[in-house]
Amino acid sequence: MKKVRTMKIYNTLTRKVETFVPIHEDTVNMYVCGPTVYNYIHIGNARPVIFFDVVRRYFEYKGYTVNFVSNFTDVDDKIITKAIEDQMDEIEVANKFIEAFYEDAERVGSSTKYLAPRVTEYMSAIISYIERLVENDYAYEVDGDVYFRVNKISDYGILSGRKVEDLIEGSRIDVNTRKESPLDFTLWKKTETGITWPSPWGYGRPGWHTECVAMINEIFGGKIDIHGGGSEIRFPHHENEIAQHRALDEGYIANYWIHNGQLNIDDKKMSKSEGRIILVKDLNADYMGFRLFTLSTHYRSPINYTDEVLDDYVKEWDRIRRVYKQSYYHLDLADALDENPEHTQALSTIEKHFMEAMDNDFNTANAITELQNLVKLTNQTLRRRNSENELKASIDLFDQFFRILGLNPGVSPLSANDKAVYSEWADARRNKDFDKADRLREKLLEKGIL
Repeated sequence: MKKVRTMKIYNTLTRKVETFVPIHEDTVNMYVCGPTVYNYIHIGNARPVIFFDVVRRYFEYKGYTVNFVSNFTDVDDKIITKAIEDQMDEIEVANKFIEAFYEDAERVGSSTKYLAPRVTEYMSAIISYIERLVENDYAYEVDGDVYFRVNKISDYGILSGRKVEDLIEGSRIDVNTRKESPLDFTLWKKTETGITWPSPWGYGRPGWHTECVAMINEIFGGKIDIHGGGSEIRFPHHENEIAQHRALDEGYIANYWIHNGQLNIDDKKMSKSEGRIILVKDLNADYMGFRLFTLSTHYRSPINYTDEVLDDYVKEWDRIRRVYKQSYYHLDLADALDENPEHTQALSTIEKHFMEAMDNDFNTANAITELQNLVKLTNQTLRRRNSENELKASIDLFDQFFRILGLNPGVSPLSANDKAVYSEWADARRNKDFDKADRLREKLLEKGIL
């Protein structure tokens, strides 16, 4: 049966919650800006990795084919600096941290099975894109550097809500007498430092803001449904992507723009220089607990990390997982069960509210509240005799929620010996033989079953 697809998404471009309508029926084309690979990712970088993974999962659950693309920026001044520091070449540095990124993404439960283009693989397309901008008088060359003419875009600032006049007057605008305007941004940088490529303007490498828009154009052939990333790159990166697309095509490069809020530590922005940063690989906690922590706040809101708050969510995940495990093992001991048991009214209500939360701008925080309600209900079901079919329906709903949220309880079937011990423990609990239940519980805890 085809699932109802009415979904609402907050569009950063329009600052409104809008009904999602894809360009192509049954397909979602989606691009999320990926990392610049010069270091290991930190827990703030992991937030979009987790959130947009859930977005992809939910679209797939709704029956869409999702063409999910997230790039690697593998040419950048930071990569060159890292290569010099570590006495490696840039490609070695990029390869090292791309592999590390995949490991970290998998640690936090996110899929790595998507198209992940590297900038260095699309250099020809990027250079061609810049050439088109120059030919159409939206870009100009100065001694081998190429700049974009921002003043030719009438609605520049539409995504970030910034006014051109305020930006020009702003003290943070770099003074560069080579530019026609201080707002003009670099499309091509002439340089002899680090890896370079030949171009009509001499050897050099592209500016960051051109890479993604050129790759989107090359991969998707034009406009996409969703463009995503962290709120910190809404300006200038995404704003400049829009400007370049507007210069060559009608409309905007994406119909919907989605930006997640930042993750701070102790109410302060993460800072490597101040030692206020936690790498994903160094996170001393259960990674599913961390995933639960990030999804328990609405994606557009900032998250404040403290060790104590994370510890609470790790314990909460342990509670969820423990109830799921007990239900799973209880069913493993059961006799014949209905293949697709009917949901009780309580289960149907939980499922309805979960899906309503996800349909309402991917509100994972409210969805997790329904997951917690499912835990409470299942705990009550476990205490009742002859409730196996109801328990099976609960497990099916757990599995559905876990698939959407990317939570993995890591439960496998019991051995014959463990089944016998578990069965004895379950009977002892029901018969209120607490001494025996406690002894058997210790055995099950030692084996990690409870």
